[in-house]
Order: sequence, then C-alpha cells, then structure tokens
Amino acid sequence: MGLCNSKPSANLTLSSSPKSDTDSPIANNVPARDNAVPVNHSPKPHSASVNGQNPSREKKELENGKKSPFFPFYSPSPAHYLFSKKSPARSPANGSSNSTPKRFFKRPFPPPSPAKHIRAVLARRHGSVKPNEATIPEGSEAEVGAGLDKSFGFSKHFGNKYELGDEVGRGHFGYTCAAKFKKGELKGQQVAVKVIPKAKMTTAIAIEDVRREVKILRALTGHKNLVQFYDAYEDQDNVYIVMELCEGGELLDRILSRGGKYSEDDAKAVLIQILNVVAFCHLQGVVHRDLKPENFLFTSKDENSELKAIDFGLSDFVKPDERLNDIVGSAYYVAPEVLHRSYSTEADVWSIGVIAYILLCGSRPFWARTESGIFRTVLKADPIFDEPPWPSLSAEAKDFVKRLLNKDPRKRMTAAQALSHPWIKNYKDVKVPLDILIFKLMKAYMRSSSLRKAALRALSKTLTADELFYLKEQFMLLEPNRSGTISLENIKAVLMKNATDAMKESRIPDFLASLNALQYRRMDFDEFCAAALSVHQFEALGRWEQHARCAYELFEKDGNRAIVIEELASELGLGPSVPVHAVLHDWIRHTDGKLSFLGFVKLLHGPSRSLAKAH
Repeated sequence: MGLCNSKPSANLTLSSSPKSDTDSPIANNVPARDNAVPVNHSPKPHSASVNGQNPSREKKELENGKKSPFFPFYSPSPAHYLFSKKSPARSPANGSSNSTPKRFFKRPFPPPSPAKHIRAVLARRHGSVKPNEATIPEGSEAEVGAGLDKSFGFSKHFGNKYELGDEVGRGHFGYTCAAKFKKGELKGQQVAVKVIPKAKMTTAIAIEDVRREVKILRALTGHKNLVQFYDAYEDQDNVYIVMELCEGGELLDRILSRGGKYSEDDAKAVLIQILNVVAFCHLQGVVHRDLKPENFLFTSKDENSELKAIDFGLSDFVKPDERLNDIVGSAYYVAPEVLHRSYSTEADVWSIGVIAYILLCGSRPFWARTESGIFRTVLKADPIFDEPPWPSLSAEAKDFVKRLLNKDPRKRMTAAQALSHPWIKNYKDVKVPLDILIFKLMKAYMRSSSLRKAALRALSKTLTADELFYLKEQFMLLEPNRSGTISLENIKAVLMKNATDAMKESRIPDFLASLNALQYRRMDFDEFCAAALSVHQFEALGRWEQHARCAYELFEKDGNRAIVIEELASELGLGPSVPVHAVLHDWIRHTDGKLSFLGFVKLLHGPSRSLAKAH
C-alpha cells in the first residue's frame, strides 16, 4: 500500500479509454501531481510539514498556472481531472508540440497504447473495475465483496501507546495523522501514522499490498536514508502504520523552491543519497517500484538535511534471477521494461535517471499530454540533451544520466555502479556499496565454457582505470585475504555482514549455491574482473568497438585455437535438434578453423544470446 499524497490522487482506473488534455482550469479538488499509474492506497505521512502550512497550498499555486511556466516537468497531468467526475468539459485532442513526436515510430501510425490495458490491470488490483471493462485477466484479485480476511495479526493496542493528533494529509485510500508516544523512553516524541481503513481494502491483492508493505518495512533496517519504521497496529476498522516523522518536506518541494533545477554539485548531493539507499534495497532483494521526488523526504528544513526514502507500498521482494510482471509505478518515472511486464531492480535505476534529468535541467525527459502519450514516449522516444541547459552542463553529467536512462535494462548502470561513475565518485568521499550484480555475473561466469572464460579474460585486460575503479571497489568489499584472493567463504561472510531480514526473504543466501565451485579454489583480482564484467553494459559505451577489437587481438595471441562447429555447439549448450551449422558457420574462420571476430563477440555474450539466435 502506497504512502499517498496529502490530497486525493487521481484514479487512473476510472476510465477505460485515454483522453486528451485541455486548457481548462483544473478543479480545485484535484491535484496536479505526477501521474501515478497505480492508485496509492494511503496517505503520505510527512507532507504536511511543508512550510508548516496546508501541504496543498503550494501545489494549488502550481495547478492554477502560477508556476507551471517555470517547471515544465510539473505541467498538470491530464489524468488528475480527465478521470475526475468533476472534470471540466472536454474537447477533442488537438495537435501539440509536447505530444509524442511521430518521428519516434518506424510505422506510419503509433502502436497501440498500453495505457488502456494498464488502467484495466490496476482497476482489477484495486477493486474499481466495472463489468467487462478489464482486458487483461489477473486471476481472482478483482473479486470485490465480503469474505475477504482483513485480519493482519498486528498488535491491537495502538491507543495504549500513541496519542493520535490532527489529520495532516489525505489520500484516495486513507489519511495521515501526527501522533505522539504516550509513555516510555520516547514519551512525547512525534511520529507519523498512516491510517488505512479496512473498508477500502476491497480486493485480496489490496490486502496483500498492506501486508507486504509492513513486512518490507520491518525487514529493511539500518540505513540512514531509509525512513524509520516503528510498528504496525490494527483494530476492527483500520490499519495503523507508525513511522518516523520527517519535517523537511518532499524533494519535490525543494525542486520547486529552487526554480526547477539544481546545480551539478547540489544534484550530486541528492542523487548520492538516493543511489545509496536504493543500492542497499537492491542488495537486500527489495525493489521499490515507485521512486519519484514525492517519495523522498528531508528530515528537517535545514538545507543540508538528510534525505529519506519512503512509501514502500508498491515494493516487493525479488530473487536475483527473478523477473516481476505486474505493472506498477508512476507514469513519468516508469521504466520501459515495466510496461513490457518483465523487470527487476533495474527499473528503479531508470526512475533515478528520470529524477537526475529533472534535477539537472528542470524538465521531464518523457512528457506527453495524455498518459497514453507518456507510455509511448517512454517506450519509443529518447531524452533530449541538445537543448538548454544541457550544452552548458558537463559531459560527465550527461553521460551519467544517459547511462541511467538506457532503455535496455541489461545495459543500464546499477545504483552501486552509478556511485562509481566519474561524475559522482570524487564528490565528498563517496563510498561504493556492495553490488548484487557481481554475484549474478559471477554465477554466469562459473557456468561458462573454458572458451568463453578465455574471451572474458581478454576483454577484462582492455579496461581503463575508470572502468576498473568499480571492480576494484567491489573486490575490496569482498575482503580478500593477504594473498589477494577470495573464496566462497569471503562472499558468505560479507553477505552476512550486510544482511537484513529482507535478504533472507528474497532468498539471496540460497543464490550462493550457484557459486559452490569457489569453495574448492580461490579467485584473484584478474579473474574477478573477467567474472564480474558486464558485456552488455560495455556495449553501451562509445568505446565498445575499440574494446572488442583490442580484446580479440589479445584472444588471438593467448586463447584462440582451431575449433570445430560441433565442439563450439557443445560449449554453448546447443542441443542436437538445433541446426548448428546454419547457426554457427560464420563464427569460425574457414581459413584456419579458429574463432572469428564475430564469433568472439557473440561468445562474450554467453549461451543465452546464442540459444536465442539458434531458435
């Protein structure tokens, strides 16, 4: 269940067809906040602290057009009133320079929009679906009515421990109140209490969202940029989630107060905190799935206040080799692979890329006048980097954002890698956290053929100092022994030192079984570089061709040898039913029977791509 905005969020499931935007003023009761794809179930508990006033005051100014010329990325989203019962009269869609340009499509007409399907899925999720309206079956979650078990097993003694104060925010599925500890060491300390009425929980999946949010908040502990969770309670009517009260307001409000953008150094200070907490979550096997400026709060109004991640209502546990398929997130921040219904932790990094783009230039990288247009733009369009202020920003800043907003999640940086990027790494002693990606890559390496391992070792020898920085940091985090080598015991010890209960829930320790070969031998840094190297990410670099050619020359000297197609097929794991000669004939030079450059590059990518090509 999400932490909601301080006023009702627009319910994108109320309409089954996308509508166009108009120039009519927005009804006062509908916020011009970012277009959240899912309806957040409950209020965001801390937003009332903005300027000590009504949290909607500044946003109403924005809605009435006083600020929108300066903040193009906060132009009112049509969803907030196009789907409202009190929406103004609508006019047919007109052409707009802000709409998704058709040049992004190879076909003469845009492909069918996923928006209708997404709204239908979310309608089922939250119980607002009408008969025959949904187009994607989602099992029995859409069954609304009696018989749902709304007992969570939480403590029933909320009133004994807390004194509930005034309501400070209200959302579609609940509201937020300030509260105080009644007794004990924390007596008088203020907290935020998210109150979720059980009457709003009309589907099994909505109930499970609440249960999972509390489970994740309990399990994720110990990071300074994570909102502190105290406890969860329930009575016959409500669920109460008690958390730290952050009184500095949302990152969104800071962006607005700065005129829409940050300096590069100020943006770094914000992004380092975001990347740190997200890398922590990913190491524990938790994907947030709704990262946006509204979901980061400052602990105080101080300019250098710490930033805290909140709202784990749409978060989930994810195993290292698992892909999620349910569509959740907020429209402007949703990753392309989420719309394709196959994603993992990389989707959070895309959202950070959107936030980084906004911080640096004051506009959204993907914008359209309808949510259908937003989704099409996310899927097909490229962010603009040739308009002001981008030409005046550093090349490293642009490269940083581009590598976060790569549409191929395999080529996208991880949060830990982003902290190793040249634009970030030298800013005030940034520490690079342990990256879950290295264990995935090591698993693939350990299962690779001897030929592919030789190819990866050749590629690793072409790395520059900047490219080696991240690998050196990761290797040192594994605490090698005096001889400069690591084993399975190093990996187990380091994971246990960094583990929370969330890591156990996402079954990451079980993942170590795939690295069992390391219990019988040790790995030095040179081999670690080959094992933890992401070929897909290297492909995204402008120097990829140069790296590959140089690596092939090294491979020709040390690892290339005469090979027959059947042997290559066996090394790649291609079965007897695959027409290997048709698939692999161009991998081998006919002059000497050795691996060609094309074969070398394909071999680097491993058997998964080979098998895909074969079939």
